[in-house]
Amino acid sequence: TSCFASMSAQMLASSVAASAVAPRFGKKASGVSARKAISSVPVRAARVQAAPKPAFAVTASSEKTAIVTGASSGLGLYTTKSLIDRGDYHVVMAVRNVAKAEKAAKELGFPTGSYSVMELELGDLKSVRNFVKKFRGTTKRAKTFQALICNAAVYFPNAVEPTYTVDGFEESVGVTHLGHFLLANLLLQDLVKADDMGIDKRLCVVGSVTANTNTLAGQVPPRANLGDMSGLLAGLDGDRNENAMIDGDRFIGPKAYKDAKLCNIMTIKEMSDRWHEETGVTFSSMYPGCIADTPLFRNHTPTFRFLFPLIQKYITKGYVTMSEAGGRLASVVCDPQYTTSGAYWAWKGGGDQLWDNYWDNSNRESAFDNKPSKEGGDIMKAKKMFDISAEVVGLKPSEMGPKGGNGVKMSLPKMPAFGRN
Repeated sequence: TSCFASMSAQMLASSVAASAVAPRFGKKASGVSARKAISSVPVRAARVQAAPKPAFAVTASSEKTAIVTGASSGLGLYTTKSLIDRGDYHVVMAVRNVAKAEKAAKELGFPTGSYSVMELELGDLKSVRNFVKKFRGTTKRAKTFQALICNAAVYFPNAVEPTYTVDGFEESVGVTHLGHFLLANLLLQDLVKADDMGIDKRLCVVGSVTANTNTLAGQVPPRANLGDMSGLLAGLDGDRNENAMIDGDRFIGPKAYKDAKLCNIMTIKEMSDRWHEETGVTFSSMYPGCIADTPLFRNHTPTFRFLFPLIQKYITKGYVTMSEAGGRLASVVCDPQYTTSGAYWAWKGGGDQLWDNYWDNSNRESAFDNKPSKEGGDIMKAKKMFDISAEVVGLKPSEMGPKGGNGVKMSLPKMPAFGRN
């Protein structure tokens, strides 16, 4: 996820971006999404590590199943590794590029049988539904399904024109929020139906410090702000001038990502309010710390990618490795202390507060339930965002809630036809 950054680091990145020629991502001019257009940008390969031995013997009846999106690189890959290293999890790596995930798994030495790879394109709602259908067909995995981790995201910090998903939604929100929103709601029923295996079932969506405006990093412009959500209500299919952003305002690449992450946090709060008591599922979001060399920054300038890790390591002290961050995310869906539903977990050492990073940096083991921003904690706004999102992605009444038909929907204005046809 996008990291805790000092004001100077963000301003440096902004100045570098302004002096460079900003990439122009046209609506339909290129016929491809921004992710595909920049896919040739090199990302540092993962180190080869020996597979550790399980800490205890695992029987077929005790092996739990977790789904991790975006598991072919970065935080998702190292979360997968942490879950596999625990010895009692089989991880379904839900990814766009199956071959890339298979290669990464082999490089990190994942034992055969400890993981499986399934294709999931979050920028295509049909692909999301196909993934759920195929997962339900894997009887053993569906029966032992205990955790869903929604980690994947896209970030276009220098974009001045919106790009679009297959369904015609602005890409940052379409992938990071709407794709996960549909996936989480569809799989909730599967979580509830799965066997009870000695721990509460968990659904976690990765948040971001940049979406939380009560932190220093969250105050760096452009700030997350959903406004009146007129752009979301209109279907997020506008142009650079209007309705490609959730608030309906002019398109700003980094703000689109921050708004999507704010929606992630609010979605968890709302799902918890609606269904935790009924289902016993623990819903949470979390910020794993600043992974300053994450592949998420592949679309940033070379200068930023060089300087940002140095600033985070030696100035703000908010830096965490992908391995440490992956361990943190895995712990949120495994460890008994993280059973507070609706929580937004964060850490003091390598976390989202500059002061704590300096004076409590050694406190890196246990997380605390962080306070969301005023907007992030707005219950009525979260309900409205949730209901609009459900309409946008085409959730049916039978797909809402653990038993279907109990989405507790609000009265909304007549919705437009969504997507770019």
